[in-house]
Amino acid sequence: MKNIAIGIDIGGTNTVFSCIDSNGKSYCNGSILTQTQEKFEDYIDDLCDAIELSINKLEDKINVIGVGVGAPSGNYHTGTIENAANLRWDGILNISRLIGERMKVPVKLTNDANAAALGERIFGGAKGMTDYMVITLGTGLGSGIVVNGDLLYGHDGFAGELGHIIMRPGGRVCGCGRRGCLETYVSATGVKRTAYKMLAKEMDDSSLRDIPYNQLTAKMVADAASNGDKLALEIFEYTGKMLGEALANVASITSPKAIFFFGGLAKAGDLLFKPVREAMEKNILFLYKDKIDLLPSKLGDDAAVLGAAALIWNDKK
Repeated sequence: MKNIAIGIDIGGTNTVFSCIDSNGKSYCNGSILTQTQEKFEDYIDDLCDAIELSINKLEDKINVIGVGVGAPSGNYHTGTIENAANLRWDGILNISRLIGERMKVPVKLTNDANAAALGERIFGGAKGMTDYMVITLGTGLGSGIVVNGDLLYGHDGFAGELGHIIMRPGGRVCGCGRRGCLETYVSATGVKRTAYKMLAKEMDDSSLRDIPYNQLTAKMVADAASNGDKLALEIFEYTGKMLGEALANVASITSPKAIFFFGGLAKAGDLLFKPVREAMEKNILFLYKDKIDLLPSKLGDDAAVLGAAALIWNDKK
């Protein structure tokens, strides 16, 4: 009988799950819509029903040793989702207890970036590392920080919010209610905001001018930059410079061996990595110069569920 951990990634639209063994192999997977049920308890019932149905279809017998969950505002210490902005259910949601009662196995919870950081160590490029970071570059900017082999959670379970350090006091309005957060500049949303600011400021010809505001994406900007569009290249230079400056500061606190990037924006490759590296090395304290590797994640498209399952497998290593 094969031991597996169930990895669950809760997104604003879809909840994805997979049965993952200790080597990162998936035995079954599936998904449900996240926000169709008015009551959170009914959503959990739907999710567990889907998982059990998927497992029952397997020809091989498996033994579920635990469930790992990556969720917005997931608190590792309490096993609760707390006031998640992109979920329909308000307040504190005791997801670990509800799934545990239904599945009869241990349940562990954290946010998606922390899950990705664990996944990188168990299944990806951080094997053998004790000090590193994972930066998730999607609609927002998330981060998971590992120090001396342990994830940095802080006393309340919410440490490591690199996306919400203030880079420009009084700058862009952030969804958190403050101004100038790194996430408002370095994220898919941030790239779009930068694009429209530069389009309004500059007079240079650009293919981006032909794209309606509500249709523009960070990928379109990356594609334009790859084709040599001057304005698009300036957008990525600006974005990379901002992120590199932030990482130079963080390095002074955590001294990571490597920083891994994943998410849609990270797929821009050297368009982003090159200016990030240049800005980080230019601004970093001399003690840390040329010591930190900037690397793409090796978890691939299954990063979210692999990271969630790693919450369970991490205790078995």
